[in-house]
Amino acid sequence: MSAVSTDGPETIVVGVDGSTTSLNALAHALGLARRADARLVVVHVRQVVPGFAAVGDRSGVLAVSGLQSADEVAEELAAIVARFSGEFGVTTEVHVRTGDVAGEIAALATDRRADAVVVGTSHSLGHRLGGSVAGRLCRLARWPVTVVP
Repeated sequence: MSAVSTDGPETIVVGVDGSTTSLNALAHALGLARRADARLVVVHVRQVVPGFAAVGDRSGVLAVSGLQSADEVAEELAAIVARFSGEFGVTTEVHVRTGDVAGEIAALATDRRADAVVVGTSHSLGHRLGGSVAGRLCRLARWPVTVVP
């Protein structure tokens, strides 16, 4: 008798930042992982002081306070993931990274040999001008990218 293979993804990477759309993406990814019996890799990317604020932050106060609040968000997200992964019966791993959001998600997806990436939509003006995380991930075209509203 031959081994049975799966048709669906084995590893799914989902980016979360605490926004409503990223939590929707997490819920979608959890459901997908449950149905496909896949491993879910959750990544939260902390950004150091964004944009022009970094130029005037000679003391480092903004960077430190930004990282502290990002750590709090990461802890809350890890608790949410732990609770729902248990309820859904999904194997998860949570990663917290610092840097460019799309770049860090892509690097982790490549490292974990992801079959799919799931992210939420962005409604910020900065993403409309500079390109959204979802758009940048789609342009990399290494894996299917699902964008959840």
